[in-house]
Formats: sequence, C-alpha cells, structure tokens
Amino acid sequence: MDPVEALEEVAFLLERGRASTYRVEAFRTAAEALAEVGPDAVRRLHTAGSLQDVPGIGKRTAQVVREALSGTVPAYLAQLLADAGGPLVTGGEAVRAALRGDLHTHTDWSDGGSPLEVMVAAAQRVGHEYLAVTDHSPRLTVAHGLSADRLAEQLDVIAGLEVDGLRVLTGIEVDILDDGSLDQSPRLLQVLDVVVASVHSKLRMDETAMTRRMLGAVKDPATDVLGHCTGRLVEGGRGQRPQSTFDADRVFAACAEHD
Repeated sequence: MDPVEALEEVAFLLERGRASTYRVEAFRTAAEALAEVGPDAVRRLHTAGSLQDVPGIGKRTAQVVREALSGTVPAYLAQLLADAGGPLVTGGEAVRAALRGDLHTHTDWSDGGSPLEVMVAAAQRVGHEYLAVTDHSPRLTVAHGLSADRLAEQLDVIAGLEVDGLRVLTGIEVDILDDGSLDQSPRLLQVLDVVVASVHSKLRMDETAMTRRMLGAVKDPATDVLGHCTGRLVEGGRGQRPQSTFDADRVFAACAEHD
C-alpha cells in the first residue's frame, strides 16, 4: 500500500469521526512530508530505520508507513475503517454516481476540518467538475465566520489556485439575520459565484416570523440557494433537533419565483 495514501486515508477517517484537529493534522502533515521526500527516498529511510528523521513524522505515523511499505493495510487504518462502519442509510448509489460537484462546503477558513487545497485535491480525485467554497459569514463566530476582509482574502487565494479539470467556485454560506437580511457585505455578495443563505440562530422562532425571515433572504438578488431550511438534526453526535416551523408553500413558491 502506498504510505502517503495510507496516511491521507487515516487523516480522512479521523476527520470524519470528528477527532481533534491536532490528530488529523499530524497525519496530514506526515503525508505531505513524505510526498515531498519522494517514494524512493522513503524506502531508503525505512530500510535505514530513519523515518522519524523526516520533520513531521512521529512514532505513530512512522508505524503506519512501515506497515504500508510491508504490503499490508496498516493496523491503525484497519481499525479506523472498522470503526467507521457503513452509511446511515443504504441506496442512492446511482444518484451519487451522477453527482458532478458540490455547492456547499466548509474549509478550515471557518469550521471545516480541511485546508482549501486538500478539499480541491479530494474533489479532483472523485472526478468532480466543480467545487463551491462556501465558508460561514461573520455573525457565526463559533464557526470562525469570515469577515468582509477575510472573505476578500480568500477570494484572492482561490484566484491564485492552479487547478486542472476542476472549476473552483467562490461562495459563502451567509447567515439569514432576524429581519431576513444577509450577513455579509452586499458588494462582496455580488461578486461571488454561489451564495447559500441559511438560518443558524433562533431556530424555534414562531412560524410567521420565520416565514418572513426566509422570504426576505429568498427575495434578495444575491441569494442562490436556501440552505438546510428545516434546521433539524436527524442523527449524529449532537443529538436530534426538531425542524423549524415556517410556511413551506410560500417559501418554496418564492424560491421558484426568484430562481
């Protein structure tokens, strides 16, 4: 097994299991370090027992590398694969195969666990044609939402990417404020490729107020997508949460009208 791929898969599974960012980054950093060294040099270091001389390679990551080079699935990776289990539901393979991209993603600029470049590489590996970067807006401080200045900085970073076969779209998941307005500079919203508008606070607001709030966002010319409008949690480590109440007929009719 390729040791770099093994380390990357460990990092992915740790992140999927909501392990600490420190643990995820340890394996991701090790993978990057070995990729830079090159496969021939990695084998020489392994033979000499000097893997940990490479900056970024520690005891546990070195063990994964040794086991991968021996031709077996590293024990730690096998354990993570077993713990990960299957999906919450079965089916949907045909739909998944038809997917061409993702219009709602978070990087480590806000509350995502992966750097932008890693997510771009992952999208390329699965054959996607496009990836929209939609980090959070400033009001969501718990998610390190992007201020106008940070969003402008991110736009410059995206513009500087050199990516083959994948279109990286600029975007944001912008908070819908209580009055239905959007939590980001209108000037910046106008230049983004994709604006996902979502409610993240006061999810138990009464139906009339929530409907008015959503309608305000949907009618904003900058809005492209109404995000997770029910606000419910079905399963996962954060427990369950009932859906928000709103006039779905009015809200979805407005979505169709302002498409």
